[in-house]
Amino acid sequence: MENETSRRGFLAATATATTAALPLSASAATHAPNVYARLGIRPVINGVGVVTHLLGSLMHPEVLRAMEDAARHFIPLTELQAKAGARIAELLGAEAAMITNGCASAITMGTVACIAQGDPEKLKRLPDTAGMKHEVILQKTHRSGYEQQMLLVGAKTVWVETKDELERAFNERTAMLFYFNDRDADGQINRRDWLAAAKRHNVPAFLDAASDASPRERLFQYQKEGFDLVAFSGGKAIRGPQSSGILLGRKDLIAAALPGFNPFASIGRGMKVGKEEMVGLLTALERYLKADHEGELRELESRVTDIRSGLAGITGLATERHVPPIANHVPHVLVHWNEKAFPFKTADVTRKLMEGDTPIAVSGLGEHGLKISVWMMQPGEHKAVLRRLREIFQAV
Repeated sequence: MENETSRRGFLAATATATTAALPLSASAATHAPNVYARLGIRPVINGVGVVTHLLGSLMHPEVLRAMEDAARHFIPLTELQAKAGARIAELLGAEAAMITNGCASAITMGTVACIAQGDPEKLKRLPDTAGMKHEVILQKTHRSGYEQQMLLVGAKTVWVETKDELERAFNERTAMLFYFNDRDADGQINRRDWLAAAKRHNVPAFLDAASDASPRERLFQYQKEGFDLVAFSGGKAIRGPQSSGILLGRKDLIAAALPGFNPFASIGRGMKVGKEEMVGLLTALERYLKADHEGELRELESRVTDIRSGLAGITGLATERHVPPIANHVPHVLVHWNEKAFPFKTADVTRKLMEGDTPIAVSGLGEHGLKISVWMMQPGEHKAVLRRLREIFQAV
């Protein structure tokens, strides 16, 4: 379960996400907007993090205001895409950039660029890739399910494990190398060697860095390392609209991706990004690059300390501070318990947290553990989580 809570939020990541019985006044999440109350949906305290299952992150007021302003006017979509992309490229020091319909869409459009190479006739034929370079090389340990975003273009995935296999995989049909950054520690081929192979064979290298915009330096790091295309989620650390993403990299590849995208009658037509999402993402990125990240980190560390201190006196229960090295690189709390001291398993605790007026979503960790992200909690919510955990473990 450790690896599954990072990244864009497979449903499996939050299959054990949970909620808790707390007073209605305990959390801002309990003040359900009418739209959710009318549908019978209870907002949750997010102790999982920036996962798609819980719809990423919450946008800041200035982002919402910008989106509302954008909604009041008609504009040429292609002009907005071009100028917003140019501004993002300027902000991130990239040759070029475009806004996509989430990071998964960025994977698809990057694949389109590498296969069709901007050729109008080839774009019309996709997903029929006969006669085109269409093979994408990946490591077996990087299998995630997101390769489906490449397959829908007509790509063929070629799986390798060793450096020798990687070398033998290159041929005249190779269109792209795909690296899943969340699995950077897995497999026998690291980013440096992967990039070196791509350069030797003059094949574009794509990096899926969806949940790696924290710390913000990583928005610049991967393109400097030499990746030809890099994709980020717009609705996670950057805190833009959930249905937004960024694809940045080589100017020729971004130019080749754009005609395969909305609003053109092409394979990316269904991946529509509205004017509101484009303006919202750009506004969120501008804010993110100027934000007080040190102050935000201090707040997260304080929340982690509060939870750990509050659970410290419970015999048979242990906690630790944990910072994932790649995706969601922020402080978390890991909770472990002695099965002899507590006659319940992870699923029992997550079910208890699911009960009550205020849902609390966390991630399970093995049979006797929890992984708690304080990143997306609203002010004071971590105290509500602590209270509920103490109730559960002190009731034994």
